[in-house]
Amino acid sequence: MILPQTNNLKSNVGMGGHSFAAVTWYSFFCTPDRISLFNKPVTFARWRLAPMDGDPAVDPGLDSFSLVFPLPYRVGFIATLAVWGWGLNLHCLYLFNVDVPQLIRYPGRASPQHIPHHGSTYRLAIALSALFALSVSLFWVCTWGIPERVVAFGWMPLTYLTALIATFVVPLRNLPSGGRRRFLATLRRVSVGGLAEPQDGKFGDILLADVLTSYAKVFGDLFITLCMFFSAEGSSTQRPDRNCGGTVLVPFIMGVPSLIRFRQCLIEYFRVRRAPYKESTGWGGQHLANALKYSTAFPVLITSAWQRSAEDPDSKAALHKAWLVAVLINSLYSFYWDVAKDWDMTLFSPKQDRESPTHPFGLRDRLVFRYPNLYYLVIGMDLMLRCTWSMKLNGRLDRFSDLEGGIFLIEFLEVFRRWVWIFFRVETEWLRNNSSGLGVDDILLGDYQGKDNEDD
Repeated sequence: MILPQTNNLKSNVGMGGHSFAAVTWYSFFCTPDRISLFNKPVTFARWRLAPMDGDPAVDPGLDSFSLVFPLPYRVGFIATLAVWGWGLNLHCLYLFNVDVPQLIRYPGRASPQHIPHHGSTYRLAIALSALFALSVSLFWVCTWGIPERVVAFGWMPLTYLTALIATFVVPLRNLPSGGRRRFLATLRRVSVGGLAEPQDGKFGDILLADVLTSYAKVFGDLFITLCMFFSAEGSSTQRPDRNCGGTVLVPFIMGVPSLIRFRQCLIEYFRVRRAPYKESTGWGGQHLANALKYSTAFPVLITSAWQRSAEDPDSKAALHKAWLVAVLINSLYSFYWDVAKDWDMTLFSPKQDRESPTHPFGLRDRLVFRYPNLYYLVIGMDLMLRCTWSMKLNGRLDRFSDLEGGIFLIEFLEVFRRWVWIFFRVETEWLRNNSSGLGVDDILLGDYQGKDNEDD
């Protein structure tokens, strides 16, 4: 094993030269001999603790953001953030007496002494956060922002992502397993566009599938990470190659979540058509309109992919205009659906409903969160975050949105928008089931006990 030079460690790592254990630890994890996982050996003649910018042999063209926060860690960070977000959703709604487990048909607790559902979710989030912090800290210690070392240690974040997935899949004694089993079962059903019956947790399937649409770019990043790592002479921590795998595969992966919801809407439509006619459900036209909404995501992805691969300036300009039309339709249609259908607001209703004296302007009669200004703020934020693409209309912001830091910020903002959306979507479903009768084609069962009720 090649040991780093002690004097370099002394000045840059702060070991002081007197700690043999520290040198041994650093040598074990942070020398070329350790870079051999996944059959991807990397060797250097000698480690240097100074950047080699401009050397074409070692400078991978990494931007400063990717040096500190490589693509695989961004994927893991957002995945961990999703667990924290779901815990906060459960906790806040619980404080407002909204029973989310009841809505998604998840078993209730056997007794008040058992840890609440949000508590179990927080425990999992803490474990995932510790795993992320440990891995990224070790990565920083081993690479020190030096481009060639960042590329060489591309195996490390892949190991972390493997451990992250294993945390969900492998039963661990100290972590609740019931919720993870339920999540994986729901994910398996949803991943092929399946949809449970109302009494079996249909709302949970819809909620998860909608959330997946906001993680479409994250799924694309995950594929790019794996594609770069397993390509010849590639590394998961080099500058992200967003054309890895060709111009079709990444847009297709990003379109899968919308395709899932599209199929679910068609399933709901055919269920309505097969059932006896009821005035409350109508003929199913709303489900077709919802399917149309998700289908508007496909032209956005297609025109964007064609635009990147086009070489002729005239073709690029025409495709850019087509993309603008497609993304405008998708954003405004989705915003309308968020407000009018998912949240049951009257903002887009006829004037007599919108200005009814029984509720604040544009809202509805019953508000769980009580403060009308909060709803107005969320509606405005939803519109703004639905239109982050408009940055491309400004020269300076367009350049920022193409940087890795800008791409990550846009992904984060979409995840944040969806997190806020969940509060009001669940609130709406709760009011539908607990106001004037049952919600549309939903049966309220109440709490029931199951084998998972004590461990999650």
